[in-house]
Amino acid sequence: MKTNKLGQAIYYHLEENRSIYFFTIVLFLVGIVFGAIVVNSLSLTQKNDLYMYLNQFFGQVANGEFAQASTMFTHTFAHYAKYFGLMWILGLSIIGLPVILILLFLKGVVVGFTVGFLVNQMGMSGFLLAFVAVMPQNIILVPAFIIVSVASISFSLKMIRNQFVKRSNQPIFPQFLRYSLLILCVGALLAIASVIEAYVSPAVMRVVISTFV
Repeated sequence: MKTNKLGQAIYYHLEENRSIYFFTIVLFLVGIVFGAIVVNSLSLTQKNDLYMYLNQFFGQVANGEFAQASTMFTHTFAHYAKYFGLMWILGLSIIGLPVILILLFLKGVVVGFTVGFLVNQMGMSGFLLAFVAVMPQNIILVPAFIIVSVASISFSLKMIRNQFVKRSNQPIFPQFLRYSLLILCVGALLAIASVIEAYVSPAVMRVVISTFV
C-alpha cells in the first residue's frame, strides 16, 4: 500500500511539473554547452595557467597528498547541503525564481567547463579523468539538483498564483510541507554523492593518474 502511494505521488509530481522538468533539463544542458564553449574562448595564457594548477593538483593526488577522506566528506556534504538549503529558501520567495534558474545554469556551466577543459588539454586521458572524477557523484547530484530546482520553481509559481490570482484558493501550508519533505528526501542523496566524491573518486583518480597521466 505504501509503495502504491509513493508511486502515485511520484507520478503526480512528474505529471504536474512535466513542462518545468523539460525546461530545467534543457537549461542545464545549455549550461553544459556554454561551459564547454567558454573553454575554447580562453586565451592560451589562461589555458596554460589553469593547466599548470591542474598538474600541481594531479601531482598531489599521485603522491597521496590529499585531504583526509572524512574531512572531504564533511566539507563536500556541507557545501551541497548549503546549496540545497539556498534553493529551498529561494523557492519560498516570489523573487527567488530567476535566481534558482541561474544557479541551475551555473551548475551546468561548471560541469561543462570542467569536462571540456580536461578533454581539451589532455585528450583521452582528460576524458578518463573527467569520467572518474566528475561523473560518478554527478550521476546522483545532477538529477538531485534538477528535482530540487523543479520543486523550488513549482512552489515559487504557486506562491505567485496565490499572491496575484484571486481565484487560486489552495491552502499553501500543505503544499509547503510536501515541498519541504521532497527537499529533505532528495537531500538524503547528498550523503551518497559526498561519500563517492570523498572516498571513491580520489582513489580511482590516483589509479588513472598513475597509469595514463
